[in-house]
Amino acid sequence: MTVPALPSDTLRTTLAGLLDGLPPKQAAQAVERLIANYRGATPTDTPILRDRADAAAYAAYRMPATFEAVHAALEAFAEATPGWTPAGHIDVGGGTGAATWAVAATWPGDRAVTVLDWAEPALALGREIAAAHPALRDARWERARIGSDLTLPATDLVTVSYVLNELTPADRTALVDTAAAAAQAVVIVEAGTPAGYARVIEARDRLIAAGFRIAAPCPHSAACPIVPGEDWCHFSARVSRSSLHRKVKGGSLPYEDEKFSYVAATRLPTTPAPARVVRRPQIRKGQVLLDLCEPDEQLTRRTITKRHGALYKTARDTAWGDPWPPADH
Repeated sequence: MTVPALPSDTLRTTLAGLLDGLPPKQAAQAVERLIANYRGATPTDTPILRDRADAAAYAAYRMPATFEAVHAALEAFAEATPGWTPAGHIDVGGGTGAATWAVAATWPGDRAVTVLDWAEPALALGREIAAAHPALRDARWERARIGSDLTLPATDLVTVSYVLNELTPADRTALVDTAAAAAQAVVIVEAGTPAGYARVIEARDRLIAAGFRIAAPCPHSAACPIVPGEDWCHFSARVSRSSLHRKVKGGSLPYEDEKFSYVAATRLPTTPAPARVVRRPQIRKGQVLLDLCEPDEQLTRRTITKRHGALYKTARDTAWGDPWPPADH
């Protein structure tokens, strides 16, 4: 029996095929410029992706990591909203469409999909890449200015991934409000840095004010107990690197860890995690230390020892970002 390829494997294979003809030197130069732009603190007023070479370099450099981060956030959201599947998805600032692949991996099946971005080269390449995924072949790829003038039709799910850092504060506020007015669920992902976390918290507060409930990662919809400037909430997704990915990014390891911050909010009934592991678990001799965000708006450290029996074994297998305790305990 043939085992179907995972979406992430299909994505990497498709990227390798599309980018095979891109000169390595041109790709490297484009990647260097993209890194400078995406890590910068100044919002841009022109599209960062200027041509196909930029879009191809971006896809090779960022798509696999963006896919894994958004997929992790969506999986946490799906766990909190069992039985719900979005019938429509709008990806705002979606570029080459990594979030659409993540949505398709989380909820298989067909749905109305629209990707909005203001970089035509990214949209064109995203359309080509999407042809490899049956659920994305009919997606709409539309050029749009992402900011205060953006309007969105009613839909089930809006994703905004690695976009807020490119906008002015006024445009960030407008975008979150527009997404909240259009969707039943909004998932926002940013870089796992103090600045990225600050943008996520700002969006989280606006979504709550608009009547949304937090489904993930928080176990509550009250104020975040983490004080910006003192610490930040972020998670990690393991990204497998293809040979192409290693070449473009100049690395030798077969994987990398993508750090990200996120919020998943909804107007739907939701059951958030009883608590969330917010740091990498520390495994020591005979014990596991878990740093948790608790439903009483507190951060606590729990020590699980061998005396806890089966729970100890479960704690050893628990990953950063997982709910705690597991549903079967």
